[in-house]
Amino acid sequence: MMSIESVHGPDDLRALSPRQTEELAADIRRLLVDEVTRTGGHLGPSLGVVELTLALHRVFESPRDRLLWDTGHQTYVHKILTGRAGAFGTLRQPGGLSGYPSRTESEHDVIENSHASTVLSYADGLAKAYELQGVTDRAVVAVIGDGALTGGMAWEGLNNLAAAPHRPVVVVLNDNTRSYAPTVGGIPEHLAELRTGARPPHSVFETLGLAYVGPVDGHDIAALEEALRHAAGHGGPVVVHCLTEKGRGHAPAEQDEADRFHAVRPRPAVRPRTAGGPAVPRTDTPEPPSWTDVFGEELAELGARRPDLVALTAAMLAPTGLNRFADRFPDRTFDVGIAEQHAVTSAAGLALGGLHPVVALYATFLNRAFDQMLLDVALHRAPVTFVLDRAGVTGDDGASHNGMWDLSLFQMVPGLRVAAPRDAATLRRALREAVAVQDGPTALRFPKGGTGPDIPAIGTLAGMDILRRAGSGRAGSGRAGSGERDVLLVSVGAMAGVCLEAADRLAEHGFGVTVVDPRWITPVPEALVELGLAHGLVATVEDGGRAGGAGSAIAQALADAGARTPVRTFGVPQRFLDHGRRDDILAACGLTGRGIARAVVETLARRDDAVGLGTVRPGAVRLDALAPQPVGADQ
Repeated sequence: MMSIESVHGPDDLRALSPRQTEELAADIRRLLVDEVTRTGGHLGPSLGVVELTLALHRVFESPRDRLLWDTGHQTYVHKILTGRAGAFGTLRQPGGLSGYPSRTESEHDVIENSHASTVLSYADGLAKAYELQGVTDRAVVAVIGDGALTGGMAWEGLNNLAAAPHRPVVVVLNDNTRSYAPTVGGIPEHLAELRTGARPPHSVFETLGLAYVGPVDGHDIAALEEALRHAAGHGGPVVVHCLTEKGRGHAPAEQDEADRFHAVRPRPAVRPRTAGGPAVPRTDTPEPPSWTDVFGEELAELGARRPDLVALTAAMLAPTGLNRFADRFPDRTFDVGIAEQHAVTSAAGLALGGLHPVVALYATFLNRAFDQMLLDVALHRAPVTFVLDRAGVTGDDGASHNGMWDLSLFQMVPGLRVAAPRDAATLRRALREAVAVQDGPTALRFPKGGTGPDIPAIGTLAGMDILRRAGSGRAGSGRAGSGERDVLLVSVGAMAGVCLEAADRLAEHGFGVTVVDPRWITPVPEALVELGLAHGLVATVEDGGRAGGAGSAIAQALADAGARTPVRTFGVPQRFLDHGRRDDILAACGLTGRGIARAVVETLARRDDAVGLGTVRPGAVRLDALAPQPVGADQ
């Protein structure tokens, strides 16, 4: 019986008999189900490409031949076959395997591709590079899902591939009729005609000038190998159309009509282990509602009262919570496929037509539509509301899925108003306020996971929520005769709990601290500037990138007001972060109550030393009881 333990790399595959290859496929599916249901991850897509990945590695010789994947969540089997089967149990865990291709993991991983529709452009450039350098013994193979073909960049790539009929590129179309849910639009209708045999005289690929092979049964290894060998010898750009089934071989996935187990959560019986560490039993504590669920429920309720509300997403109806709205108002819901740019400009058109669109995306995917947000929406002052799920640090999906860039981008968009709710109650409130705005765009952002308990305000100031006034302040630590408090902690969104912990720790050491949640953080409220002037130090705390983020904007607003109040910004370092749990990543960035409290004390000490006051001595406030110096802070 052939098993995964016998395979140490792609070279071991080529000597296998057909029977051994089928046995290996079954063992790979067993491993996928066992481990991915424990660690969490993209199970359905991986189950669908077992035979296809085996055929690719038997026909082509990676890493000499370059296998590129779009998107990279299809590469679990590729990882198993390229020497990483023994570490597969660490998938998406701190220190373990990435859930996407990773160039640091293996020479077989060429591109770290987790945003769809890009692979054909990579392939075009790589093939051009080989041609210019006279390299003729390396194949370029681009695997692309049918869902990714709904993105415009894929067609830009196809257009350029077709322009060079002499340049060999093998495009493997993995057609499982889905991205998350069934693929939408005219392209999948054309692919359906090709699948059923009711094909037109020429496929769209042949019309463009590419050769076309297929359709091929994507679970028949012999047929796949024959088609791939034919394509490899073609000598020009060729599309191999492979028909696969998402979730293949795992009955629960095959029966899941929603998304065929596209992405599964870790098995609830245990907390996922770290690389090499033990699994820990979970408690029976009920989970709080997710940010996504709260948004989806509130939007559906608003839709019942507001017939002008319409909703758009880019192939992520259920993941962004729009399924509730879609169930109640299907005619007012638009899933445009993996086409974020189109979604945003289409929303602008809907707004021009008198409606109020709500565009729901993961924060990282809005990066792709920044130009459309800036010039198609904001320039026209179109009343479009953007709702960004998975904002800030998302954690286990790695660098490409951390939504840490949005606040930096938002600062550059004139007229855009941005809210960052701290809990379920403020999310509902912010959404109601956002869709009431009719003279320009608005945006809401919130993280992945549960909302946690609501955090009540103890007071309000010009629309901002005061969350805490703690301590009485240190004599001499402010400006003489000003009556100012020591520290203003500005909490951005879900960082409220961390700020409250930091405030309590500072108060224990005699500092006077105010914690404020502006709720609407862009543009910077004038009242926030005035409040900052009444404090000796302003510290901003956000879970997005520091460069150009909310803290940077607040510091600029204070400087523009002529304030001499120092500002310390806490946030995520502007670098690509490794995958891990959100809390662990935030802690590594110094974004904990203890870390922030310590850094604030050190800042006050340096400030007082600089002006000759010397009223705050780090040694006098037990810095060792606070935390190490955070790496995610700047002054």
